[in-house]
Amino acid sequence: MKLYEYMAKEIFRNNGIPVPKGQVFNSAEGVGDFVAQIGPVAIKSQVLSGGRGKAGGIKFASDPQEATEKAEELLATEIKGLQVDIILVEQKLTIERELYLAITYDGARRKPLLIASAAGGVEIEQVSEELLIKRLIDINIGLQPYATREITRQLGLTGKIAQEVASIMVKLYQLFRKYDAELIEINPLVVVDSQILAADGKMTVDDDAAFRFGEDVLHVEEKTAVEQRAAELGISYVELDGEIGVMANGAGITMVTLDLIHEFGSSPRNFMDAGGGSSMQATASALEILLSTQPKALLINIFGGITRCDEVAKAIIQVKESIDIKIPMVIRLVGTNEEAGIALLREHGIESYRNIDEAVEKVVAFVKTKGA
Repeated sequence: MKLYEYMAKEIFRNNGIPVPKGQVFNSAEGVGDFVAQIGPVAIKSQVLSGGRGKAGGIKFASDPQEATEKAEELLATEIKGLQVDIILVEQKLTIERELYLAITYDGARRKPLLIASAAGGVEIEQVSEELLIKRLIDINIGLQPYATREITRQLGLTGKIAQEVASIMVKLYQLFRKYDAELIEINPLVVVDSQILAADGKMTVDDDAAFRFGEDVLHVEEKTAVEQRAAELGISYVELDGEIGVMANGAGITMVTLDLIHEFGSSPRNFMDAGGGSSMQATASALEILLSTQPKALLINIFGGITRCDEVAKAIIQVKESIDIKIPMVIRLVGTNEEAGIALLREHGIESYRNIDEAVEKVVAFVKTKGA
């Protein structure tokens, strides 16, 4: 479960990690009064998505009137498909230096992993490996002071700043253990007026452990409306930002399908695992969900095991007869009752492929033709 930035920072503040002065608002009312007290501010949309700045989700204001206008503007927008309902208004910082600091879990080595870098403020995936400092933590002894001193030396820090960063590392690890976190990240950790502040904060906690935290961690619903609807039907579904709506039956076959779409030069609109034994009605509902996301084309990839190909074919026909599908739809059916399923589709003028590469190539061609 991901926490909003303001939630992570509240936890930081309560556990001795310094953060900028700020206040949370769910309307523009009161923003001007707050800005009159603290001066120029950054107004940050609170959405569970990275890259807010590039998407226009962070704005700056120098006076109360401008701040109120920017707050109203942000609260009326969507960032990467997510409605902005909450904003965090913080003092604007004059940053002298940016660092990166995080603790996550290394599943292969079964240990917490501390990651630090002198290159903060950028997407960590873009930082070259030689600029990253990584240290596994033995949970039997924890993160010891000698280890934090060594890391600060590698970061090129000295004096008071080095001491403060070392202290924050220890506190982050304590929070990581206390909240059964999967990730705690500060990017950037900044130097402002010779002081250290967590300018941003990210926390992801284990859903199964959230009940232990009480009011310290409020439950955050990460699903979009479409994802919630799919979950109610027992369908594993994640919205993406591509072109081709995908339905498959099984996580493995779905991931392969997504990879092939990329390989042939397009992008998926979603991840949808309709399950290994979906009924005709559930399959029809899954297709309706896909259509509601307005993809440029549909790709249905079914390997019939428990799921019978003829049942899938009947569901496709049912949806096609009830909804005017105006986009190309490519189907690949293989497995149990395959011949019967293909025959049913052909009776209704729907072609089906046995070869997945051929099906993906066809649907990508449709998308490229449509976009030309």
